[in-house]
Amino acid sequence: MNFDGEDLSRKALADRLPSDETHVFRACDLTEADLWGAPLAGARFESCVLDQADFRKADLDGAAFTGGGGMRIRFNDADLIDVTFTDVDLSSAQFGGALLTDVSFTGCRMIGASLTGSRGTGFKVARSNLTLANLGGCSLRGELIEGVRFDDADLSGCDFTGATFSDCRLIGTRLLRATFAKADLRGADLGHPDDAKLREFAGAVINQTQANAILAARGITVA
Repeated sequence: MNFDGEDLSRKALADRLPSDETHVFRACDLTEADLWGAPLAGARFESCVLDQADFRKADLDGAAFTGGGGMRIRFNDADLIDVTFTDVDLSSAQFGGALLTDVSFTGCRMIGASLTGSRGTGFKVARSNLTLANLGGCSLRGELIEGVRFDDADLSGCDFTGATFSDCRLIGTRLLRATFAKADLRGADLGHPDDAKLREFAGAVINQTQANAILAARGITVA
């Protein structure tokens, strides 16, 4: 089914969507729409308003979100396999319990989003703002992480083993029990990490400029 420019706000839509069709939503208003458990495999959401839309327990495998978005979208316990989010506002979005496998976030605004408690093999993220986001326990093992702002984000328990950071910021992040073994942090702005944070970076690779700044902050000058 195709929906073009429709006002679907605050409507219960799951029963209106046949499970044997691919659904396309273009420039629709889905504010507070009820899509709980909806069959949305392969669906397309293009420039839609999604403020507080409810996708809990929905089947979103293969779906694509492009543009649009909104605050506090709920994806809890949904299936998201091979889903792409491109230039979407996902501020304060909730992904707890969701199955995230081969999901990609590109150019997204994810301030305050919560991905902690999600399941699956993980996700990729690039050119996105994850300030104040909660990624506790997530794995970005071996990923190329490019152009991502993690300022003041909670990365506790995250696995960044072998990951490469390029043009990223890790200022004010919470890193309790995070793993950075063999991670390449040479392309990251680490801010002014305290001793506790430096311990979490154990095994990572940094550049000479970063090392000099860390030592200088402790009153040590490299001659």
